[in-house]
Amino acid sequence: MSRKRMASGNDSSVKEFILLGLTQQPELQLPLFFLFLGIYVVSIVGNLGLIVLYLLNPHLHTPMYYFLFNLSFTDLCYSSVIVPKMLVSFVKQNIISHAECMTQLFFFAFFVIDECYILTAMAYDRYAAICKPLLYQVTMSNQICYLMMVGVNVMGFVGAMAHIVCMLNLTFCDDIINHYMCDLPPLLKLSCTSTYINELVIYIVVGVNVTVPSLTIFISYTLILSNILGIRSAEGRSKAFSTCGSHVIAVSFFFGALAFMYLKPSSVSGDEDKVSTIFYTIVGPMLNPFIYSIRNKDVHIALKKTLKKSIFA
Repeated sequence: MSRKRMASGNDSSVKEFILLGLTQQPELQLPLFFLFLGIYVVSIVGNLGLIVLYLLNPHLHTPMYYFLFNLSFTDLCYSSVIVPKMLVSFVKQNIISHAECMTQLFFFAFFVIDECYILTAMAYDRYAAICKPLLYQVTMSNQICYLMMVGVNVMGFVGAMAHIVCMLNLTFCDDIINHYMCDLPPLLKLSCTSTYINELVIYIVVGVNVTVPSLTIFISYTLILSNILGIRSAEGRSKAFSTCGSHVIAVSFFFGALAFMYLKPSSVSGDEDKVSTIFYTIVGPMLNPFIYSIRNKDVHIALKKTLKKSIFA
């Protein structure tokens, strides 16, 4: 039963929240616990595996794999921000302090925005490699790649801070969050004070961080597609399609779920928000290592070399 608390001033009187979790049906709690535990373990192994392969194999130290390394690190971090706390909801009442909730929200926003721009950088890298191969070493030099990642992290930090600063100015009069994590829409529903500024910030931050990367990625892959169709060699076309096809799948999956979740009226939100969030916070980080490596010869070679070294060491 919801506990209502009234507060005055800028400080919320709610010191802790109760996360209701994914479902309230008792018969589903245990099966879902093991399902998401399994997904989380696969996600950790997959992303950590790609990180280790990148670090141990110098031939993977190229722009493409540098961004893939950062994508795996980001997926590893933000799934770890969400899933462990989510699993608690399946076995007992999940209580989270106000400070922990704001911390989870900050890192969640930071890593999600990071992923938006890492996927954008990966699309641009493929454009440079396929459409401008003679200039690739210049346009995607180590220095430029490092600067791109600095820009990615700056955008993530600014976006996350914008949400947190606005959220800390709210007064909460209810402490039950109808979600398995501290996300923006369910938190706004608990506010006693106006959420107009918060909703405006959501539309601006999410709009910018979804629209700009999406357009950049769309333009990049449109140019790549037109270039691929001009390749005379069937083998060359097949290789280019296989490389870019996996990127397009991951990008569509991620941005589609984000747009559905945040770029809609807050009155429309409900239990379907939980399902939408699962796709880019839990399922996405699990699938990305396989999407980007399952047909990747360089990763296969690196894996074989690493396994041989570990076996014969």
